[in-house]
Order: sequence, then structure tokens, then C-alpha cells
Amino acid sequence: MALHIPKAPGFAQMLKDGAKHFSGLEEAVFRNIRACKELSQTTRTAYGPNGMNKMVINHLEKLFVTNDAATILRELEVQHPAAKMIVMASHMQEQEVGDGTNFVLVFAGALLEMAEELLRMGLSVSEVIEGYEQACKKALEILPDCVCSSAKNLHDVNEAASFIRTAVMSKQYGNEDFFANLIAQACVSIFPESGSFNVDNVRVCKIPGCGVTASSVLHGMVFKKEAEGDVTSVKDAKIAVFSCPFDCMVTETKGTVLINNAKELMNFSKGEEDLMESQVKAIKDAGASVVVTGGKVADMALHYANKYKLMVVRLNSKWDLRRLCKTVGAVALPRITAPTPDEMGHCDNVYVAEVGDTQVVVFKHEKEDGAISTVVIRGSTDNLMDDIERAVDDGVNTFKVLVRDKRLVPGGGATEIELAKQITSYGESCPGLEQYSIKKFADAFEALPRALAENSGVKGNELISKLYAAHHEGNKNTGFDIEGEGPAVKDMLKAGILDPYLVKHWGIRMATNAAVTVLRVDQIIMAKPAGGPKTPKQRGHWDKDGWDEEPDHFDTH
Repeated sequence: MALHIPKAPGFAQMLKDGAKHFSGLEEAVFRNIRACKELSQTTRTAYGPNGMNKMVINHLEKLFVTNDAATILRELEVQHPAAKMIVMASHMQEQEVGDGTNFVLVFAGALLEMAEELLRMGLSVSEVIEGYEQACKKALEILPDCVCSSAKNLHDVNEAASFIRTAVMSKQYGNEDFFANLIAQACVSIFPESGSFNVDNVRVCKIPGCGVTASSVLHGMVFKKEAEGDVTSVKDAKIAVFSCPFDCMVTETKGTVLINNAKELMNFSKGEEDLMESQVKAIKDAGASVVVTGGKVADMALHYANKYKLMVVRLNSKWDLRRLCKTVGAVALPRITAPTPDEMGHCDNVYVAEVGDTQVVVFKHEKEDGAISTVVIRGSTDNLMDDIERAVDDGVNTFKVLVRDKRLVPGGGATEIELAKQITSYGESCPGLEQYSIKKFADAFEALPRALAENSGVKGNELISKLYAAHHEGNKNTGFDIEGEGPAVKDMLKAGILDPYLVKHWGIRMATNAAVTVLRVDQIIMAKPAGGPKTPKQRGHWDKDGWDEEPDHFDTH
């Protein structure tokens, strides 16, 4: 008979060996809060224009140097279940408005920190949650009163640039005016009168070399490819797009050809050449001057393309091929046949240019309102260009948000302090124990201007008392002056530091929902992970005892 080993009584008795179970305030709630606080502290130092960069190396050993919270979290692969909820909230913010991910993290972290104080004071979890939900509702009611201006004409490049500037500033402090102008040009050129705006239509092409200020905007598309044939530039081009290889047709079924003598062999290959020539000639006769193909280009086909002065461009990615079709108004053909006039696209100028030492093919539209525009980013390192790409992405998303809702609120911590001030007074008028959590909700807003101040090397408490003093005098738009000496404040509306209303609206909502979800958890039950024991990693020196002891040198691949 097998030896029966009794288990400890209680909940663990029901679960398989190796399962973990935590319950109660101390074990579950505070544990979760601690994990989320750690996460929020990590990204907090990256908040605002003076935020520090993080160097993240992901599981594929790719290096990221960035202060964009969305990227940091995406590459970190957070394992803790409660911290994952906060990460998911910031991902939802990224999808909803494309900016303000760090706002969600810092604010949710501050809410949980305040909740911990309340729970230690003796409030129950449900009272804290109820207070938070009331305060969130109140905050979203007050927020429209904080609106200080709205976008009047998004077709005006200068006006659009002034709104995009704040979003770019937090990623590329120092070059914000230059980039805001570039992004505004790119967005306005593809923004139709009808008012629907697609973020996907602003493309980014990164070419190393030169300096950041050599970046530019092109109406049309830029590909890091060389032209295949001899023709390198075509004006007023008619474009035929093929999604198949530019080669002679291959039969669907396999066939065997029996050749008896040399003459038959000559005729066979001659027939193949004639067929290829007739196909290329048919494309030329249809009026096409540029052929874009999605597969390989055969030598024979290229020879005839050169003979008939056709420019051949090869694109490996089918996404690029689709976008190009959209830009030039062409239809991608699945076989090498002569295109009809409707199936051909048109482009004012197709040429091969050399940017730095990289050959690029440019499809350029002379008129402004094209379907797609490209921002060509130059920079000294790949990491720098990746970071600029994220800044461009944020800028374009800001433009999209403003198309949906034109309202703007003051940035630089002004909106947060105004909300904190009004919610505190609302909390004092509330009876019951919820008033404590409503006041703490208001205190949590202070975390954002405090993070801005601390990242700029200014004492947070001094700044917050100055901001409160200004707001009590009725200056709603007073925020932290980053360029000033010490804890200086100034009017954000005059300084042009404005955030879209929707970014704050969704940010407050997502952060509160995430914090409440984390607080609602009172037990954590973890089943035993599937799979057998993990094999230890053979890294470092064979003589080291533990795998986590430092190896003598890093293995660099």
C-alpha cells in the first residue's frame, strides 16, 4: 500500500501539490499594491520632458533606450498578475488615444499607495472602492470645466503644430518645435475635408546618418530599396503593380517536355523568350512606365524591361505593396498581364535618391493632399531613430484625438491640481467614511506634478504648495514651468502647453478602473505551473555554485 502523507488542513488540502494560496489583507491586497507601486515607481522617473530614459533589453536581446512607458512595458513582459492589470490599463489607453500611458501608470500607482494608507487606518476595502468611484465620477464631471481652449482649424499647419508640440516634448525635449512642425505637415497633408483621419497613413522611414534636424516630410512613399533595372527616374509615371514575381508564367501542373534534337531545344527557349518579350511589350504598350512587383525579378524579364525603358521596383512586403496601391491608386494584379487604364496608378515623380549612403526609391506626389505622407527620420544611432519614431507616433495620435474631440486642457500639472482642489472640497461635503478615500483620490493627483518636479530636480512639496496657492486665487491654468529656475509656475495657456481633453478623460478612467480591480482581489490562488522542472541555464563559469551568481563575463552574441 502506498504511503499516505497527510496534508495540512485548510484550503491547501484541496489543491494539487505545488499550488500557492494567499488570502487576506496582509498577504493578498498589500502584496498586490506593493507590486503595482514598484511598477509605477519604475515608469514614474520617465514621466515628462525631463524624464529619464530606460535601457530595456527584451527576451530577444534587442536593446531599447526610451522613456515611452508603453514601449517599456511591452518589452518587459510583466509576470505579476496584479501588476499585469495596470499594464493592461495602460495598453488600453495606448489603443484608445495613443498617448498618456505613463499618466495611467503613475496615477494608478498613486491611487493604490493612498489606498494602502486608508486600509492601514482601518477602512474596509469596499469603502475605499466606493469613495474612489464617486471621486472618479466627480473628476470626469469637473474635467470639462478645466477646458481652456479648443482646436479651431486643424487644416492649418501652424495651429496643428502648436497642439502636437506638447506630446512630442515629453519624448524629444529640445527638438519639439522642429518635429511638431514636421508631424503637423504630414498630418495636415493627408487630412481630408470629410474629417476622417487614419493614423496608418503617416509612414515613417528611418535612414541612419546626418543629424536629427535633417529629417523631412515627403508627400508619397519612401522605400529603402534600389531600382532593379537601368531606369532610375520617371516623371509623370503610370504604375503597374503586380503581386506575383516578375517572371515568365509557370504552368499550374507539372509537365514533361520531350525534346529530341538541338533544333527543338532552340525553338523551345526561343519561344519562352518571345513570350516574355511580348508580355513586357504589352505592359509598355498599355502606357505603363513603372513596374512594381511583389516577388523576384527574373533576369530575362529585367533585360526586356531595360530594352523597353521600364523602371522596375521590387517590394518584399505585401503591406508595402498594399499601401503603395492606396497611394498611387493602382490595383495589384496577380498575374503578369497588360494592365487596363483603371488598374494602373499614377504618380508625379518616381526616382531613386541616395540619402546618406542608403539608396531609396521615392514615389512623390507634387500636390499636397495625397493619401499617404512619409516622415523621413535621420539620426546618428538606431536607438535614437526608434525613439523619434515613437515621438512621431505620439504626435500623429494627438492629431487623431483632436479630430475626434477638439477640446484642450492645460498641461504641466495644472489640470491635476485643479481637479485635486475641487475634489478635496467635494470630499469635505460628503458624509460617511467615503470622504476619506475621496480626499485621498484628490491627493493622488499630486503625484503627477510631483513626478514632473522631481524629474526636473525640483523639490516637489514646494512646487505643489505654490500651485495650490495660484489655483486658490482662481488661476486655473497655472502649471509647472519646466524651463524656470527652481519650483517656478506660469500660465500654461500662454506658454502653449496643452493636452487633449480625451487623453486626460480616458487616463483618469482607466487608472481608477485598474486600481479598483486590484483592490477588489482578496485571495490569490496559483495553480502549479504546467510542464516539468525547468532545465538550468548553462551560463557563466562551471565552477560557480548558483545560476544567478554573476558570470565572469557577459555572453554577448
